[in-house]
Amino acid sequence: MNRLKDKYIKQSIPALMKKFDYKNIHQVPKLEKITLNMGVGVATQNKAILDNAVKDMTIITGRKPVVTKAKKSISNFKLRKNMPIGCMVTLRGEIMYEFLDRLISIVIPRIRDFRGLPRKSFDGRGNFSMGIKEQTVFPEIEYDKIDAIRGLSVTIGTTARTDEEGRELLVNLGMPFKKN
Repeated sequence: MNRLKDKYIKQSIPALMKKFDYKNIHQVPKLEKITLNMGVGVATQNKAILDNAVKDMTIITGRKPVVTKAKKSISNFKLRKNMPIGCMVTLRGEIMYEFLDRLISIVIPRIRDFRGLPRKSFDGRGNFSMGIKEQTVFPEIEYDKIDAIRGLSVTIGTTARTDEEGRELLVNLGMPFKKN
């Protein structure tokens, strides 16, 4: 079993049940999925850039990403409907816990000038989103082999009903939020 999932079962569930006064273990919020999204706007001119983004995302997650396409045409950006403009991966189960463990313990400490994650990056239903400015903070990416620095967004989906429950779940799992 993954060490983060083990921490959730042994420490987070009892702490959350005590704090929010849950009667049943099934009321405790849990992680549902983690979605990684990498937008590559310049892929409209050069398809090889999108291929490199897909390759980077595959290395980071260990899963093959889905290529996302434009929903509508925007002439100012030379964008046509159904043009490939990015890639995304959804992680669930053991892979999700393994990725979150790497994110918390390895990747976030490698971010330059890191002062903590903002506490306000929740959507109102307990889901947390964060952006990573460059893919080079992941140890799997070799700096010499990348063609361009790309950012990606990470969304952590939980079963929490409120932001407070979601925040407390992530704090119990070790997510480094800013002190207010």
